[in-house]
Amino acid sequence: MPLFALPFPAIDPVLVEVGPFAVRWYALAYIAGILFAWWYMRRLVSTPRLWGPVPRPTPTDIDDFVLWATIGIVAGGRIGFVLFYNFDYYLAHPAEALALWQGGMSFHGGFIGVVIAMILFARSRGIAIWTLFDLAGAATPIGLFFGRIANFINGELWGRPSDVPWAMVFPGAGPEPRHPSQLYEAALEGLVLFLVLRVLTHAFGTLRRPGLTAGAFAAGYGIARIISEFFRMPDPQLGFLMGGLTMGMLLSVPMVLAGAWAIWRARRRPVPEEPGSKSR
Repeated sequence: MPLFALPFPAIDPVLVEVGPFAVRWYALAYIAGILFAWWYMRRLVSTPRLWGPVPRPTPTDIDDFVLWATIGIVAGGRIGFVLFYNFDYYLAHPAEALALWQGGMSFHGGFIGVVIAMILFARSRGIAIWTLFDLAGAATPIGLFFGRIANFINGELWGRPSDVPWAMVFPGAGPEPRHPSQLYEAALEGLVLFLVLRVLTHAFGTLRRPGLTAGAFAAGYGIARIISEFFRMPDPQLGFLMGGLTMGMLLSVPMVLAGAWAIWRARRRPVPEEPGSKSR
């Protein structure tokens, strides 16, 4: 145990409260993530050099897609939490499955919800689904960053006991100093993954190969989440699974595999030629 630990910067999870109405940091994180992701996707579709001859959605399409994505995130995130992390409890208390204000969201569930929303939206607009996957993949780390910062502010999803100099004592987590795993996830799943994807799209032209950016996101997130899980305590109702694995690890493995497949699929296809170019 360390001789000292950093004090947890106790921040009220409620930013503003007026009577029964309360604005929580967690809700603001979702709103900020969606708004910044929307802005970034509009920037991407408004930059022709990133796409070459690949057809892309219009900024208006992105405006309309935001509502579909929001529904997919919220519905999928909640359903995923109910099914993956606390199924027995909600089976006994089904009405509480709708109590979003009590907290409880799953990224992997939200991911599935957004994928379904993208498929439905792409079909309704005649947009290439892999192109929409690429846009969402490039922008999603923005929302992940804000979401993990909100987890830290709420003092939830804390890390495993540790003696590192930056360990913190989290309220409700016992007296042991712990890894601030929420900040690790904000860095890996948010900042690092966003920068990697930005380099791929802007310097290596991955948007010209539909599915390549989406595959890099899925594989990158899965790897970042698995690494983070080594520092994060598993959900108490589940604990450690067989072999010391966690539910977060198990749910991330299919993302890594699916991402690797999407990358392989995109790379084996020829890059679309610019109009007027000749094959040599």
